[in-house]
Amino acid sequence: MSTDPYAVDRSLIQEPPHAFGGMLRYLGPGFILSASIVGSGELIATTALGAEAGFVAMWVIIVSCLVKVFVQLEFGKHAIHSGETTFEALNQLPGPKFGKGSWATWLWLVMMLIKPLQVGGIIGGVGLILNIMVPSVPVWAWVCLAAPTVSLMIFRGKYQFIERLSLLMIGLFAIFTLACLIGVQYTEFAMTRAQIVEGLSFWNGIPIGVVGVAIAAFGITGVGGDEVMAYNYWLLEKGYAARTGPREDTPEWNHRAKGWIRVMYWDAFLSMLVYTFMTVAFYLLGAAILHAQGLKPEGFETVKTLSRMYTDSLGNWAEMAFLIGAFFVLFSTLFSALAGWSRLFSDAFSSVGWIDYHDPVSRGRMIAILSFFFPALWAALFFFFKDPVFMVLAGGAITAAILLLVVVGAVHFRYRRLPVSLHPSISYDIGFWISVLSIVFLAVIAVLKAVEQYQSKV
Repeated sequence: MSTDPYAVDRSLIQEPPHAFGGMLRYLGPGFILSASIVGSGELIATTALGAEAGFVAMWVIIVSCLVKVFVQLEFGKHAIHSGETTFEALNQLPGPKFGKGSWATWLWLVMMLIKPLQVGGIIGGVGLILNIMVPSVPVWAWVCLAAPTVSLMIFRGKYQFIERLSLLMIGLFAIFTLACLIGVQYTEFAMTRAQIVEGLSFWNGIPIGVVGVAIAAFGITGVGGDEVMAYNYWLLEKGYAARTGPREDTPEWNHRAKGWIRVMYWDAFLSMLVYTFMTVAFYLLGAAILHAQGLKPEGFETVKTLSRMYTDSLGNWAEMAFLIGAFFVLFSTLFSALAGWSRLFSDAFSSVGWIDYHDPVSRGRMIAILSFFFPALWAALFFFFKDPVFMVLAGGAITAAILLLVVVGAVHFRYRRLPVSLHPSISYDIGFWISVLSIVFLAVIAVLKAVEQYQSKV
């Protein structure tokens, strides 16, 4: 591949693999997203919902993981056939521009003013975990150590390093979480078939008191708005668009584009299976153990409360194993989120005319700057709010709002930018519109809930 992963020219063209074994070499972008998803959404937001609602809201989590993937696929297809970065594409949405940036770019920048709360909760969680493991070092010191550590890992981090480390971290914790899920069945908190059926029965509804938590969990579990937007960079850096080649109205180009899109489908589908399994596992542990005892993770006791899912299912010896695993899960979120954010913001700054993202020097400099800026900001926010669960759920709420912008982009890509030769099947479009309508419905519920809460305070 070229030294610049965003260069698309004929010298990089490569035929797509057709056998599944050949495709395995080119999977990876979706698993970087999984490393981000499995941290804040699954370990904190999902278990908080399970602890508060019990089994009844499990279907919300499953639907959240399944329906949003179609929007991710539409962004991915656009990156492959056009070679455009996320904000190059969004900057071409119809509507007003302010300077060089479209309304979509500026709106995203405004919404992202709230989003750092979420990752601030994550870096705080890392500090809390390390403080429990080594109590002689205070939480603030661990947070101050974690921030520059993740910066140093990302500021020059190349795609291959990011992909491999993400896979390692989520793989290890997935194995341990599965062991805990099995272990709980040999305790007093063993799950029954009736409880699982209750969790899958969406017609039972959700208790009014946990609707707000469910909305935030829907926004933060599965692929969130920022993860969908970051997916394009990982596809481009993996070489999907470069191997497809510049767009040409020829049978050869159409064949390559369809082939690499098919590889991308497998990448997204398999990574979806991973984060859906992890999400459901965390939810079940929270519902079975924490809800049964009336425990709710919050404040500086968040990590101690979460560890009960493991100590109560496997014994006290599991606390240290949980802490090690939880550290890697949360740190993987810091790692992959910083990698994605440094690219997203650099690209957005390019779209409004502040830098040139396609100049490797300019892009590399801005990514390096942001790689140090964001962890410092996340740490400062944690020191101010000091409540990881609140911070993560607040970020989840804004993630749901960002998904609306992602939906607008996805519909535009599907019906205005997608070449006719790449149009999908009717069944795909049905799934796509189920995804779109589910996200819009979520947004309406979120607005109504916010108005209700406001009126109750007036």
